[in-house]
Amino acid sequence: MKLLSLSLISAGALLAVSCTTTKTYTINAKSDTQTQGTAKFTQTGKTVELDMNVYKLNPNGIHAAHIHEFGDCSASDGSSAGGHWNPTSHQHGKWGVGEHHAGDLGNLKADKNGTARLVMKTDKWCIGCADETKNIVGKSIIIHAKADDFKTQPTGNAGGRVGCVEIK
Repeated sequence: MKLLSLSLISAGALLAVSCTTTKTYTINAKSDTQTQGTAKFTQTGKTVELDMNVYKLNPNGIHAAHIHEFGDCSASDGSSAGGHWNPTSHQHGKWGVGEHHAGDLGNLKADKNGTARLVMKTDKWCIGCADETKNIVGKSIIIHAKADDFKTQPTGNAGGRVGCVEIK
């Protein structure tokens, strides 16, 4: 009986650790562009992966991507998404290099067809958890017209908003 109880506990622990949540969202075009694509978030344990595929960007262009504070893409220019999501009050910067916002995703490099992909994993986010410094639900991703310079505060001088994703 003791062996059976131990096996059940081990199986339950394995299930708890291996639970996966996946949510896929559509990129909405903004500012009279044709930007489109998907952003897929997958949480396994304490790690969240973002796999974002973007189409119809400026060919060979570089476009900043950031998580913004509100999950609202209703404005035609994406302004309803608010500013960068920065729950820990850090300076704007480059992900993984010194200080940066929790929503500083980096730059998308579009190919000659205007297609770009960004894949990243982090334990600094969660999907629907109680920790508001990590919870990405209720936020948005904004794709900008220009590259992030990783230094201009607080936006990276990334220009207008050409795509928006509501994270629900």
